[in-house]
Amino acid sequence: MPKLMLRFEAAFIREIKLDKTSLTFGRKPDNDVVLDNAAVSGHHCKMYESGGTWFVEDLNSTNGTFVNGRKVLKAGLKDGDAVTIVKHSLIFMHEAADLSKGDPEEKPLPYQKQKTPQGALEVLKSPADGRKEFALTALSTYIGRSAQAGVPYKGAGLFGSGPEMAAVITMRPEGYYLNPVKEGYAKHNGVPLKDKVRLAGEDVIDVGATRFRFFLKK
Repeated sequence: MPKLMLRFEAAFIREIKLDKTSLTFGRKPDNDVVLDNAAVSGHHCKMYESGGTWFVEDLNSTNGTFVNGRKVLKAGLKDGDAVTIVKHSLIFMHEAADLSKGDPEEKPLPYQKQKTPQGALEVLKSPADGRKEFALTALSTYIGRSAQAGVPYKGAGLFGSGPEMAAVITMRPEGYYLNPVKEGYAKHNGVPLKDKVRLAGEDVIDVGATRFRFFLKK
């Protein structure tokens, strides 16, 4: 079943299962998901399923609805997309897509009770702030320039530009995965990231001018 991970700025709030074909989001109490923030419109946006695809549609909100940092009126959603409503973000996760791949390395055996070792990122080059290490404790940790990203990066080029959300690391029982948000912007071991990849210890992730090392804590 598809679901949303609701975050406020960098803090994880709760999981929302998309067990209805349509949900509304806004400040007023008659919404399916109430976002208590004065900058959120009374009825801000809605999400609905049509033809096997989930869509987000802005409801003439004052401050707009954004998908992966881009303002939209209506957009289809894919696994890992971040829908931003003011300081709230809704991470769309389509579990059914993961299960359909049939990769035995990505799914634990039914009898196994697996616990994911603690993952972390070490900043190797061009830190965006004073932090040198980031623990990957959330189900989804975004790498971006937005204040809502859990891991900041420094933009590349003369003006230090780059997407608000570049990539997301998701934690599963069997390990960690790096997913592109802006396709081809981040690099995994020197290769532009276009599809989800499973992370291994000592993998190098380049996002803009910042370089990270992924490792598992003992």
